[in-house]
Amino acid sequence: MTTLLATIFVLGVLIFFHELGHFLAAKRSGIKVERFSLGFPPKLIGKKIGDTEYCISWIPLGGYVKMAGEDPEEKELKGEPWEFMSKPIHIRALVIFAGPAMNFILAILIFWGIVFFAGKQEVHEDTNQISLVEPGGPADKAGIKPGDRIISINGIEVSTFGEMRQIIQEHVEKPIEVKWKRDGDEYTATLTTFKDRVLDEKGELKYVGKIGIGPSYTIVKVGFFRSFWEGIDTSIFILKESIKFIYGLITGTASIKLLGGPVFIAQVAGETAKAGIANLLSFMALLSVNLSFVNVLPIPILDGGHLLFLGIEKIKGRPLTIKQRAAMQQVGLAFLILLIIFVTYNDFLRLIK
Repeated sequence: MTTLLATIFVLGVLIFFHELGHFLAAKRSGIKVERFSLGFPPKLIGKKIGDTEYCISWIPLGGYVKMAGEDPEEKELKGEPWEFMSKPIHIRALVIFAGPAMNFILAILIFWGIVFFAGKQEVHEDTNQISLVEPGGPADKAGIKPGDRIISINGIEVSTFGEMRQIIQEHVEKPIEVKWKRDGDEYTATLTTFKDRVLDEKGELKYVGKIGIGPSYTIVKVGFFRSFWEGIDTSIFILKESIKFIYGLITGTASIKLLGGPVFIAQVAGETAKAGIANLLSFMALLSVNLSFVNVLPIPILDGGHLLFLGIEKIKGRPLTIKQRAAMQQVGLAFLILLIIFVTYNDFLRLIK
């Protein structure tokens, strides 16, 4: 139940803010909005306020904003000033771009709030001091406590958490000798690691050894404005990583097996919800940045595809015909359907493994 509720919450918020971006930009530009819907038809419930019908529909795979006169060959197109097609190309482009932009703004606001209220966590991996010990884990059973310093593993001296992690991960479900120091006293114990699954850079599952410890860290309180810039920096960092990943898919340096679909989103949403609201909100912000980026890709049926149509219209001096638009959108839809099938297969494959 937690997973279901968390998934509905995350996707509902992301979809709402995306469509809100289109809605607000259209209203600000003087375009009549006929319908604002969360979900796709058939309609579940709805209420008309002014010129706009606000509704929730049965198919929860997205949402849409229906604007007056947005189809260039619509029979009822009258050339009224409040119609979408009556607006200059740059205004129409702004309305389309506002959806992805709103998702990016949402991510900034979420990260801003998390940093401001919870503080910024600074992890110290450059020391051999540990701060987290998993209850019931091998380290805990051996008597290792938060604040201890690991000085060697299997006789190899370590001075940073990264060095000890590398050695431990190489030993999967194998005994290792750990020596640590506490208040000037030294302790030694032989621990047996447990195995954990991770994805490598090629998207393949591999097992690594762990003993249930984490590096030391400090929570730094950040001011109102500084936390805002932290939110921007974090969102930009995720955007850059998304761009690098897509580039890697194109060049073949990143595996398509790393792509996650709806099952993966539901699984992570449930896990992060159990870990606390801050973790769930962080996951939502990460998804919001990715949704923003994916939506501006020049794929017909996405916002980026509509921006592509406007670019062609700008060059040709007239909009594409409905037949041309339909053909390109069918190709885009087929591509997205195949992609969804593939990533869902990836998700189930991960669950099975």
